Amino acid sequence: MKLKMRKIFFVILAFCSLTPVLAQKKVITEAEVSRIVKTLSADEMQGRLTFTPGIAKASAFIQAEFKKIGLQPLPGWQTFEQAFTMYKVEPVSAVVQLAGAAIPAENIIASAATEEVNWQNAGPTAPEIIQIGATENFVQVASALMNNQKNQLVLVNPTHADIFKRYKNYLGRSGMKTEKSAFATVFVLTDVASAPDYSVAIKSKITEQRLNNVVGYMPGKSRKEEFVVFSGHYDHLGIVKPVNGDSIANGADDDASGTTAVIALAKHFKKQKNNERSLIFVAFTAEEIGGFGSKYFSQQLDPNKVVAMFNIEMIGKVSQFGENAGFITGFDRSDFGKIVQQNLAGTNFRFESDPYIKENLFYRSDNATLARLGVPAHSLSTDKIDSDKLYHSVDDEFESLNIPNMTQIIRAIAQGATSIIAGKDTPSRIAPESKN
Repeated sequence: MKLKMRKIFFVILAFCSLTPVLAQKKVITEAEVSRIVKTLSADEMQGRLTFTPGIAKASAFIQAEFKKIGLQPLPGWQTFEQAFTMYKVEPVSAVVQLAGAAIPAENIIASAATEEVNWQNAGPTAPEIIQIGATENFVQVASALMNNQKNQLVLVNPTHADIFKRYKNYLGRSGMKTEKSAFATVFVLTDVASAPDYSVAIKSKITEQRLNNVVGYMPGKSRKEEFVVFSGHYDHLGIVKPVNGDSIANGADDDASGTTAVIALAKHFKKQKNNERSLIFVAFTAEEIGGFGSKYFSQQLDPNKVVAMFNIEMIGKVSQFGENAGFITGFDRSDFGKIVQQNLAGTNFRFESDPYIKENLFYRSDNATLARLGVPAHSLSTDKIDSDKLYHSVDDEFESLNIPNMTQIIRAIAQGATSIIAGKDTPSRIAPESKN
């Protein structure tokens, strides 16, 4: 009799452990995942470049999905559309002279949100002269300098020529500012170590532009003022230089796959109706041109109320860890990853620590802004970023995705989040010393 009761007990225990997985399979299906990601990465979306009709179509589609699921707008907002204003800066001309010698245009980067910059050797608007030496981290130093509210003329050692060129291309693709400013930062690639004699004349055209995140909300039961965020970015590169007659960078993996996960997870958790904490589902805009969507979003919330952020970035391929497996960026910066692993114990899913530390992925996606504010905000991915040949190309199309594995990864995220949304686990905060 005792043996029989023990068998019954273990059968019940096994069934209870399988219940979340069975629920995921009913909602997070390959057919549903395929439908969503195929729509978002279709040619009709024109690559979802910010400020184009294509991204507007994608926004409308995501909003319709949120409405169909039964989500609410974020408290304080009337719709799922979280709109905000940016300023697009288009260069007109840039003339820089150092020690009487003209600097080639390709060796100048101007970060300015003002129509004109005119600097001479002295005067009230004269910039501070700064050097980025051969042994310094150019990207880290340059990013910090661009946040300063003052005029700066930055002399960059020629050893940084390659990264300088990439940075120039990146900023040229973006050209966005959150506000107009009287200050400017001008970078010059030069072997001149000081600038006792200089002149700078920069002219730009500035236009006001509107863009939007798409944000859905599911109130919690007992912990309504505590938020768990599930996010991905829905913008991509748009129309690019043709390759074999194809000019649409569809962005199926980057990041229609992540946005698809956000929608599928919203549908799953809405069906479950067991979230003690409030859930926020957000599709970010403008990740590809500077992460402006996530930056604006972070300003609309008290970061101390955000318990965790699952930012989903490129999950359309099988990871280096094999099927049903992915990785978490910034694994050692909080115990977020360990909690996810505990929730997946006993399943065939797993998430490992980020194997691409040199790529600095933790600060290259939309989790970065909230992470810098102390939130345990991490990105989950399967991408082999060091060898991905389709990344930022016209070949990042629906046909390149592994839908069965992608579906499993979304189910893994749902399972990995269970104790956090239930209020049983609270990830540790990102420590100040961990900020970039």
